[in-house]
Amino acid sequence: MKKVVRLLILVVLAGAVVAGIYTWKAAHRKASRNNNIVLYGNVDIRQVQLAFDGNQRINLLAVKEGDCVKKGQLLATMNTSLLLPLVQQDQALVAAQRQVVGRLVAGSRPEEIARDRADLSAAVATAHNAQVHLARLRRLIKQEDITRQTLDDAIAIARADSAKARAAAETLQLSILGPRKEDIRAAQATLQADEAQLALAQRNLAECKLYAPCDAVVETRILEVGDMASPGSPVFTLALMNPVWVRVYVPETDLGKIHEGMKATVHTDSYHKNYAGWIGYISPTAEFTPKSIETPQLRTSLVYQVRVYVNNPDNQLRLGMPATVIIPLGAFRVRQSATAPATQR
Repeated sequence: MKKVVRLLILVVLAGAVVAGIYTWKAAHRKASRNNNIVLYGNVDIRQVQLAFDGNQRINLLAVKEGDCVKKGQLLATMNTSLLLPLVQQDQALVAAQRQVVGRLVAGSRPEEIARDRADLSAAVATAHNAQVHLARLRRLIKQEDITRQTLDDAIAIARADSAKARAAAETLQLSILGPRKEDIRAAQATLQADEAQLALAQRNLAECKLYAPCDAVVETRILEVGDMASPGSPVFTLALMNPVWVRVYVPETDLGKIHEGMKATVHTDSYHKNYAGWIGYISPTAEFTPKSIETPQLRTSLVYQVRVYVNNPDNQLRLGMPATVIIPLGAFRVRQSATAPATQR
C-alpha cells in the first residue's frame, strides 16, 4: 500500500513539473511572438556594514531594525572620556608652540635693542676709562711712584673691559638681526608635528560618532549599548533600498538580443504592479544555471547573469522577492537599424 502511495505521489509531482514546463514554454512562445524576452529572478539589494574605527564602549544607539535613515544621520556614539583629554592636551601643545614660532618670527623687540645699545655704551665707557687709567699708571711707573704689580693689574682690567665692549657690540648686532632662520624653521617643524598629532587626536574623537553614509534602512542592529566596539565588529547592517536590481539569467541564445541601457518592466506578485527598469549590467562570463532560478533551458545550459535596475522609492521591493522581468526587443531593433549604415560602410 505504501509503495502505491509513493508511486502516486511521484506521478503527481512529475505531472506538475511537466505542466509547469509546458506553461512556461507557452508563455515564452507568446512573449517571443510579442518581441519580448521574459525572465524570472529575485530582487537584490546592496548592504553596508558600519563599524566604529576605534576601540571604546558604545554609549548610544539612536536607531533600530526597520528604521529609515538619511545620509549624515547620527546612528551611534562611543564613550569619549579617554579621547577628549588627549585632544585638549594636544591643543595646549599646539598653542604653546605657536607662541614660540610667533616670537621667533617677530624677532627682537625695540626695547630689547635699546637695552643692548645702552649696555654697549656702558661697556665702551668702562673700557675707555680703563685705558685712561692705564695710561696714567704708565707715566707713574717711569717715576717709580707705583709698583709693577699695580701696572699689571691695570693692564688686565683694561683688556677685560675692552673684551666686554666687543661682546656688547656683538650682542647688539644679534638683537638687530633677530633669530636665526634655522631656529625659525625648526620651531615651525615642531609646530607642524604638534598640529598633526592634534589632527589625529581630533579624528579619533570624531570616529566616536557613527553616521549613515547614505539613505538606507537599518536591516540589523548587531551590537548594543555597553558592548566594546572595534573596527572588526560591525554595529549595523544597512540595506540600500534605492535603486535595487533584479538578478536574472539570460540563456546564451538570447544574449545577443539585449544590451546595457535597454528598458525593462519588472512585475511582482506581492503588489500586482509593474516597475520601470533598465539593464545595468551583463556578466562577461558564462555560468551554469543556478539552483534557485527558473529557466526554459536545461540545467546544463550556460546562462549569463543580468542585473535589471529598478527605482524603489516606496521600499516595496524587498531582498529575495521573486520578480518577472519583461524586456521588449523593439529598442534592440532600432539600435541595429541605426548602426546598420555604418556597418555597411
